[in-house]
Amino acid sequence: MAVFKYEAMDSQGVAIKDEIEALSQEEAVSKIRNMGYFPTKIRSAAGGGKKQAATVAAKPKRRRGASGKVKIKHVTQFARQLSTLQDAGLPILRSLRILEEQQKAGVFKKVIGYVADDIEGGSTLSEAMAKSPGAFDTLFVNMVAAGETGGVLDLILSRIADFMEKAQKLKSRVKSAMVYPIVVLGAAFIILLLLMQFVIPQFKTVLEDMVEGELHPITMGVLGASNWIAYDYGWAILLGTPFAFIILMRLIRQFKTGRYVLDTIKLKLPIIGSLSGKISVTRWTRTLGTLIGAGVPILDAIHTSGETAGNAVYSKMLGKVHNSIRQGDTFASPLKQSKTVDLIVSNMVAVGEETGDLDKMLLKVAENYDEQVDVLVASLMSLLEPIMIIVLGVVVMVIVLAVFLPMIQVISGLSGG
Repeated sequence: MAVFKYEAMDSQGVAIKDEIEALSQEEAVSKIRNMGYFPTKIRSAAGGGKKQAATVAAKPKRRRGASGKVKIKHVTQFARQLSTLQDAGLPILRSLRILEEQQKAGVFKKVIGYVADDIEGGSTLSEAMAKSPGAFDTLFVNMVAAGETGGVLDLILSRIADFMEKAQKLKSRVKSAMVYPIVVLGAAFIILLLLMQFVIPQFKTVLEDMVEGELHPITMGVLGASNWIAYDYGWAILLGTPFAFIILMRLIRQFKTGRYVLDTIKLKLPIIGSLSGKISVTRWTRTLGTLIGAGVPILDAIHTSGETAGNAVYSKMLGKVHNSIRQGDTFASPLKQSKTVDLIVSNMVAVGEETGDLDKMLLKVAENYDEQVDVLVASLMSLLEPIMIIVLGVVVMVIVLAVFLPMIQVISGLSGG
C-alpha cells in the first residue's frame, strides 16, 4: 500500500495533518472522510514533489448555477441552526445536509446544497460559502474562516447570528419609523392629484362666470396648477419625478466619487444627517468589534468593516485608519484626527487598545449609539407629525380659499352695489 500525506478539517473546523495508507488517492480520500474528517489536500508521501501534490477537487452532485440574493432573516436562522448542530457535535457536512433538507424550495436551499457539495469535495466551510456572495457576505465568510482556524465554529456562528439579528432590528426600527409618514404623505399626494385632475377643472367655468372681473390670485394660481396637471401632463411629471430621482441617485452612486459626495451631503442634513451618521457608526463599530472578538486580524477586520459601513465617508475614514495601522500607528490616533466620529468613540477605542479589550469597547460604542438612534427616531417621528398636519392643513386651506374667494368677491360686489 502507498502512504499519503493529507491535510483535513475535523467537525469543529480544526486543521489536521497526518498520513494514511491506501491503494490509491481516491481510497485515501474515502478513508479520511470515513474518519469524520474533510480532506483539503492530499499527496503521495513517496513523491514529495509539487507535481504530486493535489488539492482534493470538489465533485458537486448538481450543476451549480448563479445564486441570487437571499433574505437576511433566512441566513440568520441558518447561522443559528448550524451553530446549534455544531455545538451538538454533528459533523459539518451532516449538519448542512440536515439544514438543506428542512429548507423550503428556493434559492437558499440550492445554496446550502452547493456549500455541502463543495465541502464533500474537500473545501473548507468558508471557501464554500465565499462562492455564494448573494447569501454569505464578506463579514460572514471572514468570521467563519476565523472560527475554523480557532476551532470555535459553533461559537462564531452564534455570534454571527447575534450580529445579524441586531443589525436587522436597527434596520427595521428605522424602516418602520418611516412607513407612517410615507404612507400618509403618499395618500395625501394622490388625493390632491385627483382633486386637481378631475374636481377643480369643473369649477373653472363656474368661477369665471361668477366673477366679472379678474379672479383672486390664489384662485388663479390653483386653477393654473390644475390646468397644468390635467391638460399639460403635469400629473405624469409629478408621478415620475420621485422615480427619476431614485434612478438618478442610484446612477450617481455607481461611481466612487458620486457615493462620497452624496453621503457627505446626507451627513450634513439636519436631523437626517445625525441619524444617518449614528447608524453608520453603529454598523461599523459592531462589525469591527464582532470580527476582532472572533479572532480576525485587525487589518482584515477594518477592511471588512469599511466595506459594510454603509456610508462612503466612514468607509474612506476606515481606509485611512487601516493604512495608518499598517504603518505602525495606533487605531485611536488616526480615528481622532479624521474628525469624522465623536470624541467619545475615539476615546473609547483608545481605552480599548490600552486595556486589550478593543472588541468589547467597540461593541459598547455600538450599543450606546443604538440607544441614540432610538431617541433620534422617536424625535423625528414627533417632529414629522406636526409638520405633516401643518403642510396638509395649508394645502387644504389654499384649495378652500381658491373656491370660496370668488363667492366672497361676488357677495362684496352685491353689498357695494
